[in-house]
Amino acid sequence: MAWNDPQWGNQGGGGKKNAGGPPDLDELWKNVNRRLNEIFGKKSGGGGDEPPRAGGGFQGEFKIPGGAGLLIGLAVAVWLASGFYIIDAGERGVVLRFGKFAETTMPGPRWHLPYPVETVEVVNVEQVRTVEVGYKNNVKSKVLSEALMLTDDENIVDLQFSVQYLLKDPEDYLFANRHPDEAVKHAAETAMREIVGKSKMDYVLYEGRADIAARATKLMQDILDRYKTGIQISKLNMQNAQPPEQVQAAFDDAVKAGQDRERFKNEGQSYANDVIPKARGVASRLLEEAQGYKERVVAQSEGEASRFKQVLVEYAKSPQVTRERLYQDTMQQVLSNTTKVMVDDKQGGNLLYLPLDKLMNMTQSASSGQTNPQQVEQSAQRQDSTTPTRNEDLFRSRDAFRARDREVR
Repeated sequence: MAWNDPQWGNQGGGGKKNAGGPPDLDELWKNVNRRLNEIFGKKSGGGGDEPPRAGGGFQGEFKIPGGAGLLIGLAVAVWLASGFYIIDAGERGVVLRFGKFAETTMPGPRWHLPYPVETVEVVNVEQVRTVEVGYKNNVKSKVLSEALMLTDDENIVDLQFSVQYLLKDPEDYLFANRHPDEAVKHAAETAMREIVGKSKMDYVLYEGRADIAARATKLMQDILDRYKTGIQISKLNMQNAQPPEQVQAAFDDAVKAGQDRERFKNEGQSYANDVIPKARGVASRLLEEAQGYKERVVAQSEGEASRFKQVLVEYAKSPQVTRERLYQDTMQQVLSNTTKVMVDDKQGGNLLYLPLDKLMNMTQSASSGQTNPQQVEQSAQRQDSTTPTRNEDLFRSRDAFRARDREVR
């Protein structure tokens, strides 16, 4: 019986019609029972369709067996329970409704409409992911197509590094790009090649590693943000940077030569730091001595000139006395610097020698009263060595005195 039949609510078999009223529920239930009996292979109890009783009851009603109803209810309960899920700490749940993004859920117990209406993609946003460029699993297993890069001074360097990153936007990570992890690797290689291509080889290999890593990280993050990958770069680690193996020996020689050059420069600088201050000190001392000598000579000259002027005034007053005084002063000055005196006798022609230095030393040693044995020995040796000379001097002195005595007599 079609439900859109205009006579759908009428009684069958010539009975009264329910004109304008709702459909007969008893008849509707009877048809449902008949269909279920056909499905499960059972027949109604009366062997045919029985008209409903006047009281509105049912004759030969079909009821769903208890086991089948329990299975259906259990299946529905399981289906509804499959919508429960738990998001752990550090994760995010991305809910998809018929494959389209619906919402992002935070950590904790959650529920969504069961499959196939809604599904959930769980994304770990705190997991540190790593991408390797220039090698695989080990630095020794190089990938030359990724590792070899050209520098600004037209040299080739072998560079291996790794990139660690986190997820900051699960929606962009899942839907904005098809292969976000591959995008990270390509962006890392692109950024590093650009930075290395603008730097010198020595800067890349030695002093510029930290700066190159920082600049490459910034450029890489800009590229990933431009493509909306939902990825945050955590750290870039420079694993190895060296020239290619084919020129490694020549490069080592060049490095050693550079190190020797720096060592020689440091040694020369050290020697200069030692010699230059000494030379400057000596030069300063000589300058000070010269300045002192100059001042002393000038002062002496000025003093001599002033003395000469004073003597000239006195000479004008009494020339004879002044000449005698000048002679005596000059002789005193000359004889004060010598320890030997020669006395010449005009009449006898004998020369008298007086060793004043020896006489003064003997007088001082006798007056002191205390002598050192070593000094006594030295003086004895000196006396022994000078004995002939002293004897000759004594003879000469005696002859001179005898000659004087004879002259006086």
